[in-house]
Order: sequence, then structure tokens, then C-alpha cells
Amino acid sequence: MNAPGQTLGQPGTRVSGAAGLSWLEPDWSIPGRVRVVSTLRHGGVSRDCYASLNLASHVGDDATAVDENRRRLRAATGMPAEPMWLAQVHGARVIELTPADTSRSVHGAAPQADAAVARTAGCVCAIATADCLPVVLADDAGTRVGVAHAGWRGLAGGVLEATVHALDIPGPRLTAWLGPAIGAPAFEVGAEVREAFITRDAAAGHCFVANARGRYQADLYALARLALRRLGVERITGGGWCTYANDQDFYSYRRDGRTGRMVTLAWLA
Repeated sequence: MNAPGQTLGQPGTRVSGAAGLSWLEPDWSIPGRVRVVSTLRHGGVSRDCYASLNLASHVGDDATAVDENRRRLRAATGMPAEPMWLAQVHGARVIELTPADTSRSVHGAAPQADAAVARTAGCVCAIATADCLPVVLADDAGTRVGVAHAGWRGLAGGVLEATVHALDIPGPRLTAWLGPAIGAPAFEVGAEVREAFITRDAAAGHCFVANARGRYQADLYALARLALRRLGVERITGGGWCTYANDQDFYSYRRDGRTGRMVTLAWLA
């Protein structure tokens, strides 16, 4: 399943699955009514560059295949409703889901946002990624959950701050789980990206390493941890994958260009 040198068994995470699908889950102390699933790319019906569990409808894949992949995911995970699929724009807007969103997610246009939170059972938050970092947040009591799309633009724009604000729980009472993202050795950025972070927080400088091309290798995981700790979130688990390096388990936009998307989902049972 894994590419050479890659492991899915990262600290704070377990690999689960059912009905031919497999996914990652946080291994944390949050009450079990908080469910989190971060999909891997196998077990679906999509073909070619989308093989095989592409869950995104906006990347050029056959719509019938995407619908079947989503159906398989719902059945395998036992999720209580259709997820609220978002139109993600690398911003910092957060929406709070309500039971009415279950119908809207099927029949309405996808809302433009890059994070979702839920305080009500049965509302499924979903973020699609293929290199950007999905971040899950849940409170210690297991009453609130959120998922954020934290690529470099979202992180620089304050998507984690906005998600914690929407959860309305103090940072010390939250736990975060970091899902699969591109690793620093594969994520080269320009000086303008580094500048966007260090103007907000000089400590972000250690998250960038200069390379021989006069550019920088950026560590999304380290940037997310820095932002979360600024918010008072000290219990941070997961992280450590590289979507670019492991083509067996993960889609990577930077590696392949035309490709599918994994999804990270969270809901209250």
C-alpha cells in the first residue's frame, strides 16, 4: 500500500477501513461520539489519474464515478448524512452546520468556505485536499467539532483562528489532529510566502528552510502547530505524512496536476 520510505502509522493516528475502503482516524482521548475519517485514495471506481476513490466533483472526473465513490464512503463509515461539500477558495470563511444543511448539501449549491464546524449531531463537516493540510478540532467534552482547509494561503489568512473562534471554545480545551499534507522536502515556495507568515509572527521563520535555488522549503505542519499553540491549543496529534511522496495512498496536486481529492470528515454521533 505504501510507497518506499512512507508509513501510515504516524503517532496519534490509526488506520481503519471497511468494505474495501481505508482511512485514517485520530487516536486521541476525545469522547467517541466525535467521528473523524480522513480518506485514502483506494477502494473507489474512478479511473486513470483519478484512481480510485476520488471524492471531488470539480476536478474533471466522471460525475457518476464520484457519486458512487461518495455512496461507498457513506456506507462504509456509517456517516449519518450527506456531508456539506464546500466550494473551497483558500480563504478563512467558516460555516456552522445545522440539520437543515443535510438537505442543502444534496440539492443546493456548495457554499464558499474553507472550514466547517458542527455542534449538532448528524451534521457532517468535509474538507477536500490533495496537498493542503486538513486540520480537525474537537473540544474535550466531545460536543463540538470542526475541520479546516489549511494550505499556506489559508494558514496565512487565519483559517485556524477563524475556526477556533467559530467553535467558541477556549484553545486549552481543544485538541487538534493534523491530517495528510505535502511534506517540507517537496513543498518549495517563494520568498513572498515566507514574508506573509513572518510579518504576522517572526517565529514562523523556523518553518522555512532556504534551498539552493534561492527559494524555501515550507513546513505546513510546523506552521499549523505554531498557529494552534498561539491560540492556546497544546494537544496536537497526527501529521508527518507527505502526500507528494506517497502516490499509493494519497493524491497530490503538486505532483500530478490533474488528480483527485481525499476528504477529511468530522461529525458528532
